[in-house]
Amino acid sequence: MHEMTLLINIAVALVAAFFGGLAARRLALPPIIGYMLAGIAIGPSTPGFVGDLNTISQLAEMGVIFLMFGVGLHFSLGDLWRVRNVAIPGALGQMLLATLLGVALARLWGWSTASGLVLGFSISIASTVVLLRGLMDNGLLNTPHGQAAVGWLVLEDLATVFILIVMPSLAATGAGFDWLNLGATLLKAGLFVLLLMFVGQKLIPWLLLTIAHTKSRELFILATLALALGTALGAAQLFGVSLALGAFMAGILVGRSPLSHQVGADLLPFREAFSVLFFVSIGMLVNPGYLVDNIGSVLVLAVLIMIGKPAITMLMGLIFPWPARTALVVSAGLSQIGEFSFILGQAGMSLNFINRDQYSLILAGALCSITLNPAMFRLILPAERWLQGHPALWRALNRHGTAPPAVEESIADHVVIVGFGQVGRYIVTVLGQMRIPHLVVETDAARVEELARLKVPTLFGDAANSEVLEHAGLNRARTMVVTVPEEAAAEMIVSATRSLAPSLPIIVRAATDHGVQRLADLGAQHIVHPQMEGGLEIVRHTLLQLGFPMREVYRYADAVRRERYDSGRDGVTDHRVLNELIGAVNSIEITWITLSPGNALAGRTLEDAAVRSRTGASVVALQRDRNLIANPNSSTVLMPGDRVGLIGESEQLEAAEKLFTSGGVTL
Repeated sequence: MHEMTLLINIAVALVAAFFGGLAARRLALPPIIGYMLAGIAIGPSTPGFVGDLNTISQLAEMGVIFLMFGVGLHFSLGDLWRVRNVAIPGALGQMLLATLLGVALARLWGWSTASGLVLGFSISIASTVVLLRGLMDNGLLNTPHGQAAVGWLVLEDLATVFILIVMPSLAATGAGFDWLNLGATLLKAGLFVLLLMFVGQKLIPWLLLTIAHTKSRELFILATLALALGTALGAAQLFGVSLALGAFMAGILVGRSPLSHQVGADLLPFREAFSVLFFVSIGMLVNPGYLVDNIGSVLVLAVLIMIGKPAITMLMGLIFPWPARTALVVSAGLSQIGEFSFILGQAGMSLNFINRDQYSLILAGALCSITLNPAMFRLILPAERWLQGHPALWRALNRHGTAPPAVEESIADHVVIVGFGQVGRYIVTVLGQMRIPHLVVETDAARVEELARLKVPTLFGDAANSEVLEHAGLNRARTMVVTVPEEAAAEMIVSATRSLAPSLPIIVRAATDHGVQRLADLGAQHIVHPQMEGGLEIVRHTLLQLGFPMREVYRYADAVRRERYDSGRDGVTDHRVLNELIGAVNSIEITWITLSPGNALAGRTLEDAAVRSRTGASVVALQRDRNLIANPNSSTVLMPGDRVGLIGESEQLEAAEKLFTSGGVTL
């Protein structure tokens, strides 16, 4: 069994994380809480199975690499520049003040200045993962307030990278800097960045395109893994900078490639899996006994994170001309700490700035703040109403006038469309032309930007995996259309919608025959199977081309739909329709004949034309100016250009064609 230590630790860590994450989601908490509690359960400070911390920590390093690579991949100076008036002064000022508060608290507890700096740095930055989840769940991600919060976090991420570079230069004892070492570290980091920017910005996109042309998915995934891990390790071994900086820079360069979206999709499973191991390894470092003995310190730190940081943000709102709602949204989003605080804490432990018990205290603050962060978002509207009840304070905070209403407050009697792919795009276009109010829920950032340009109300979030539907105004909507191609996601969306709005009509696409029944059981009233509908349309054109009567063709198509969409039908009776149709048409034909100009029948009634007595064929329809007259009566007057529908045997129809196309018929 000794040879399977690695496999056993991975399996136990992932299984524990699964049950921990599942329990957290059932309690409406972020899965990160469950992962960390799973780490505590298999850690050395609790009874039962004890995981190999060294083994799991090495695997967790890959989680750090993939996290920072993802940050770099989605980093955009343009996005940051658009919200620079809020993000730049806000992030820098808040980090400085929060760090000073952390240092002051640490000194009050008797910690060293270096330990206080680690504590201050750790509580000054928030979790990007938790922030994005909170903004998505509350329908705020694609609002100006949410974008300001994201830009704020981007700047904090950049500052984290810089702190990780500078930390080794802090004196291990005393409160000063090793300036020579600091200069050497910054020089190495600068050389690494310059080398990567001048060489890598052309080499990496070219390499990815070359690998893509091999048309091998395996090679492409291997190339992206090698870039992320190889660049991070190369940065650490050759330039002495952190793994985080190397991974971050590799992500920025790959983000400039036209294949960046594919890289992000391919690396997502690896990032998620190793990030889970990272959070488990964090939990394994927590000493529950120490936290119980120091519960007062835990509560003080949690208050500093969840109340002190938002208070700093609101005070800065009095200084800078931000909208009040922006300050409130940012305050709620930043009232927590997470993965980057863990990374900084681990770096502090490796440099002997803090010990394991001090790190446990930071982790306890993270657990408390992440757990309560959803409640902080729910306090935004009550806090806004309270501020509005104090006009002087409201005017001081809100110097941009009245904020626009939230999406769910500004729309009613609308159609909710989940997904803006090919199908969703058609629906949006038609509803827009008909001036029917509609709201789109979409997860792709590029599509959300396109919808914003089209001025279509949009919620940015995953309707299958977040609370974003709670902000779609379902109780005031007329119907919901679910266009996502993934059947599992569609089922989750239908289930969530039915619990939020029991009477709302739901139209959803299904990918399989079994999916039709599952979606119906979940409460969808109208289910469309695109492949089947496409097949029926082809069959319809084929049968009409072969001369089958239109009414019977539609009757057959409806029979097939009833059979496929209603699993309770056996289909035997319905399929008999086609056999009857074939048998009937074999003995009788229907054809359309155009009345030629100058024909003697023009201007006369069907009674005068006496078509049946002359030819044996019967007139069953008449088309004029795109209007169809079914079974026209005997007083109907024939006009040049009329298309006359007749049924009869072949000889009878040939005689009728001569009658209607000849110009010299004697009546």
